[in-house]
Amino acid sequence: VALRKIAAEIGTPVYVYSKSFLRSRVAELRDAFASYPTQICYAVKANSNLSVLREIFQAGTGADIVSVGELERALRAGVNPLQVVYSGVGKRDDEILRAMDVGILSFNVESSAEIDNLARLAKARGKTITISLRLNPNISVKTNPKIATGLFSTKFGLVEDEAFELAHRVKNHPHLQLRGVGCHLGSQILDLSPMAEAAEKIVAFARQLIDDGHKLEFIDMGGGLGITYKDEVPPSIEAYAKVLIEIVKPTGLKLLIEPGRWLVGNCGVLLNTVMATKKTPKKNFLIVDGAMNDLMRPAMYDAYHGIFPVKKSDGREELYDVVGPVCETGDIFGEERSLPHLSAGDLVYIRSAGAYGASMASNYNTRGRPAEVLVDGDRFQVVRKRETLEDLWRDEQF
Repeated sequence: VALRKIAAEIGTPVYVYSKSFLRSRVAELRDAFASYPTQICYAVKANSNLSVLREIFQAGTGADIVSVGELERALRAGVNPLQVVYSGVGKRDDEILRAMDVGILSFNVESSAEIDNLARLAKARGKTITISLRLNPNISVKTNPKIATGLFSTKFGLVEDEAFELAHRVKNHPHLQLRGVGCHLGSQILDLSPMAEAAEKIVAFARQLIDDGHKLEFIDMGGGLGITYKDEVPPSIEAYAKVLIEIVKPTGLKLLIEPGRWLVGNCGVLLNTVMATKKTPKKNFLIVDGAMNDLMRPAMYDAYHGIFPVKKSDGREELYDVVGPVCETGDIFGEERSLPHLSAGDLVYIRSAGAYGASMASNYNTRGRPAEVLVDGDRFQVVRKRETLEDLWRDEQF
């Protein structure tokens, strides 16, 4: 389907996702791990559109969630609750109770306080629930510090001594069953060495617990495998699988992984219309109708996204700072980008916008969030309507 056709019928800005790319990505992931019992739990936060989720869950994939909202989205999209793991350092009572009631696979525990709260709520419900201990291995990865989660300086996970003490505390507990251990190092990781190091640590800790009499069933190695945004060369999914399987296999425990960005990052683009160009003594600005509220990553993380014209170049190239209309100097999609000479009404698309794009969008500057479209061969369907002005204040009272 031509992007021009989508823009003409739906308007811009609009997220455009490829169903065929998504399906091939899920199949590639499943094939890579086919040699060992592995449960894939897709990180719903990466892209939580119901149609995207349905495509992923129809392949037998589970979900990694961090809120009751993500749980409900996953359930609506057809996930099997027994393939859901609940992560995050702060889980409200109502969120925990809902997850207990639907019977999820496991709660990933990240603090002593959480253990106490889970025990209290499980007792009140008269249930016995499965938990997994998330360790913080204090391993550095080469990624943006804002998405590195495996260091002691972050809020995530348990140090090993504390985790062992908590394991001892819940041993033979009437309402808590410790069945897993795991970790998550961060996101957009391009080197398998820290992943291997983390896996070795988790396996060693799992063996300690097994020797102590715990009946573990799985090791959860989280997600984090990176993708190409510019010129990065991430490890192949086969190499990633080989590293994890070789380390975990001797334990005989099931492997859990929580991919997000790798599955959906390059399945989508953000399509925009050029509103105007503007020259200053220092800059040549290309102003598009999409903005930082639609795609936050460049402003929040200084993240690079490829920006391309829909029309073919006539040979004239210019350097542009591609910006949106939001009232922030940081509303920049890309600086000093070489693009054909563009004018108002031309279309440009921002690549690699399938992960942490629409799911992080906001209504800043009282702007409606973009529509989302799913392309299937020569057809497309709107899988999320563009927000109207009425939508923006529908729930307010004064």
